[in-house]
Amino acid sequence: MFHAYRSLFSAPGTTSFVLAGMLARLPLSMTGIGLITMLSQQRGAYTLAGAVAACFALSIAVLAPRISALVDRHGQGKVLPIAAGISSSAMFALLACAHWEGPDWLLLLLAALVGSLPSMPAMFRARWTVLYRGTPQLQTAYALEAVLDDLSFIVGPPLSVGLSMVLFPEAGPMAAAMLLIVGVSLFAMQRRTEPPVNPGIAHIRQKALVRQPVVRTLALFMLAQGIIVGTIDVASVAFATHQGQPAMASVVLSFYALGSCVMGLVFGVMRLKMPLNRQIAWVGASVAITAIPLLLASNLTALTLAVLLAGITFGPTITVAMGLVEQQVAAQRLTEGMTWLLTGLAMGVALGAAAAGWVIDHWGPQASFVVALIAGAAMWAWGIQTGRLAGAKSQPIAQALP
Repeated sequence: MFHAYRSLFSAPGTTSFVLAGMLARLPLSMTGIGLITMLSQQRGAYTLAGAVAACFALSIAVLAPRISALVDRHGQGKVLPIAAGISSSAMFALLACAHWEGPDWLLLLLAALVGSLPSMPAMFRARWTVLYRGTPQLQTAYALEAVLDDLSFIVGPPLSVGLSMVLFPEAGPMAAAMLLIVGVSLFAMQRRTEPPVNPGIAHIRQKALVRQPVVRTLALFMLAQGIIVGTIDVASVAFATHQGQPAMASVVLSFYALGSCVMGLVFGVMRLKMPLNRQIAWVGASVAITAIPLLLASNLTALTLAVLLAGITFGPTITVAMGLVEQQVAAQRLTEGMTWLLTGLAMGVALGAAAAGWVIDHWGPQASFVVALIAGAAMWAWGIQTGRLAGAKSQPIAQALP
């Protein structure tokens, strides 16, 4: 299995952009929780902290696809440093505003500007696609990216919270901004693996890819997956607290990441003959089915095992979804297409956390897993619909501009 992953790095320049990417992908996982930790320490309340973090998340959902579209039109080397510069500058301004007790409206405005942070996971996948398009190694590369994304969300949040708690309240978000500058700069310097830009599209006005039925349905598919992730995050904390062992929440959530990482690595080296437009329905079904044991968990041991089972489906799901969008979207707009999926996932996490929190307040922690079950059923339905839409095309449209 490991030979298949080692072979990915036989292409020149791959090691350099992956190492740079390890730094560049951390700010996404560090920023939201870092802002909440900082403001809750400074202001002694979570209302403003939650609003600022939500403003940041909403801004990413709005801006990330547009930044990725600019990347497809003008190149990673030109666009990413500008976007990262705007985001990090806004973050430093936000930290100053928070430190000197500036007005709340200014914090919200600056948080929206911080949301110009580019969708780096889409940038990494775009490079792998250029290197291995049309080969079995592309699935392996997508699986590796899913695992690295998981690792960033394992390392990033505790790093951000720990810095703010141990050093000073602004330390976590400040570290995220600095990592963004360094990581994106190092990544943008790796020109050897940068996807080429088609000069013919730079001045063509194009409709957003989300208007294409396949991309729109895939984005909804990933939004449902995000709802499940957000539900598990909040419900696990509430469940562990209700059981009198709040510290166990981190153990429960680590098993979700563990299941995703392990199965993601295994799935990445599998060579299934089933076409992706059929696989998407099956992975949707697997997510729906593995949401059922969450409802049945009556203690922390059972919840940990149920979360592990649910995590096993995450890695293959995102790998298949990214593979399908690569088949269905014009090569010149691949980064934008992938970003819509990642944006759907991020929005789903926020919606799932909010919905689960509301259910917990009214009916308790265990009832909140109903949200995950409903989202799983929606994933299954959208997976079937995506498969039909993709299968209806006689040929992938990756060779022609829309």
